[in-house]
Amino acid sequence: MTSQTTAQILPPVNTPVTPRHDGCLDFIHNLRFEDLPETVIQQAKVCLLDLLGVAAAGQSTRLSRIMSGFVQSQYPGDIPLLFEGASASACGSALYGGMLIDSVDAHDGQVLTKGHVGVTVLPALLSQAYADPVDGKELLTTLVMGYEIATRAGIALHATADDYHTSGAWNGLAAAAVVARMRGLDADKTWEALGSAEFYGPRSQMMRCIDYPTMVKDGSGWGALAGVSCALMAEHGFTGAPAITISDAQVADIWGDLGERWYILEQYFKAYPVCRWAQPAVEAVRQIRSQSGGLKPEDIAEIHIHTFHQGARLHVKHPDTTEQAQYSLPFSVASALIDGVVTAEAVAENDAGLGDARRQALSGKVITHEVAEYDALFPAERWAHARILLKDGTELTSEPCIARGNPENPLTLEEIISKFHTLAGPYVADSRRQSIAELSMNLQALNSDEMTAYLALLKD
Repeated sequence: MTSQTTAQILPPVNTPVTPRHDGCLDFIHNLRFEDLPETVIQQAKVCLLDLLGVAAAGQSTRLSRIMSGFVQSQYPGDIPLLFEGASASACGSALYGGMLIDSVDAHDGQVLTKGHVGVTVLPALLSQAYADPVDGKELLTTLVMGYEIATRAGIALHATADDYHTSGAWNGLAAAAVVARMRGLDADKTWEALGSAEFYGPRSQMMRCIDYPTMVKDGSGWGALAGVSCALMAEHGFTGAPAITISDAQVADIWGDLGERWYILEQYFKAYPVCRWAQPAVEAVRQIRSQSGGLKPEDIAEIHIHTFHQGARLHVKHPDTTEQAQYSLPFSVASALIDGVVTAEAVAENDAGLGDARRQALSGKVITHEVAEYDALFPAERWAHARILLKDGTELTSEPCIARGNPENPLTLEEIISKFHTLAGPYVADSRRQSIAELSMNLQALNSDEMTAYLALLKD
């Protein structure tokens, strides 16, 4: 038999070339404050304040204490950790910040991404701002840029991937973009950073965390770590796989309206610190509660929640941890019937929250039903209605409900500010908290020296 060379045996390799998306790179580096509509500027300030309130509340969780010790020991450095009074490296602070915000499920999100944006954008931004402060206009501009990149990356990945992945699988691209802009990377290195962030982003399975709620949450801490790390690696010449969720022809329409459609305006804000999928059911039972006059939990025999598939998967009835409580539709509904709202205290690991026998007993009376019509509307719309059967045979039924805080039924600015103070109140002194709120809502007026003073308020 005649011998053949390896080149003769192997077929020719035709590696497809994915073009670089220069429009995206231009947007990352050349977006200016003057390009932003006033509504976008206002929304960016609201997003910032809302995230800071959630971060402050995260100090109450065991998750945050574990991660604080971890990043201090494994990622030592001099970048402050949010509200912690300690420091780590840029990578460590981003990992901690993402996990901290994610530890209390009250942060903003976007329906088409089925996940969260700001949870990585803010930690990535702060990982650089502490080392090299910018003025308020530049910080807001970079924040907006991060929201636009992350939201599109999330929509693109969901459109092209078979699995339902956590937010960390795509929001790390925004973290890379934020660091690339703030460190002045050129276009080539920025493209490599985005490609690496996409490649290394955690493709963690969201529904595993829904079915078995633990501290892994939505993967956003690891998304922040991946994005910041990849930008820093690219700065030193590390090359990445092409970011196909940005440049592939299949998703071109998603990226074609950068600078025209502002996805930051399409974020939702949570009224309650529990999974968004549970909140339509919360509104349904709140409606019944408000209309019934004197509804008492002890008079309730059964609570029937009719909702979409993903909401029905939030099945834990007797949570032992705050992670289980935040991903529990029954416990959220029970707390809303008892308190009229769902508070951070209700899902906390203490006697007033998980240790409250009334909450646990009422949660056990919740029965969920999947509704095909609601399934067909997900993820763009999330609906639920409730039927409550009383022990005397009375049946109370709600209208179909959506969660509060969507762009079509937004929380007011006063409600967002009140939410910040409610969440941060137990952990941040009144005068300092008031300063954070006032400066956050007037951030565009701060110069770099004033920004340094503002950032100092977020350290501990």
